[in-house]
Amino acid sequence: MTSQETDWMNHAAIRALVDQAAVLALEERITLIKGLVPAIADALSEDEYEQFVTFIRLKGERYQEAKAHPGEGRSERQTPGERELEGR
Repeated sequence: MTSQETDWMNHAAIRALVDQAAVLALEERITLIKGLVPAIADALSEDEYEQFVTFIRLKGERYQEAKAHPGEGRSERQTPGERELEGR
């Protein structure tokens, strides 16, 4: 289920891109992310860019935490998610 903040997105197209990227080697996926960063940075203010970087870091931390504690669910996680940080 998506939130009101993301209802406008073309989720099927995004999922297709993510699926296509998933078949790339790790180094290629990292290069892809690095290639996207300049356009993202240009589109954001300095504060918005810092928030974006924080959300990316937390996404990785939450994933690692979920992997380390399978089946415990969101309510047991210590690392906040972006919805919590945004007050959603």
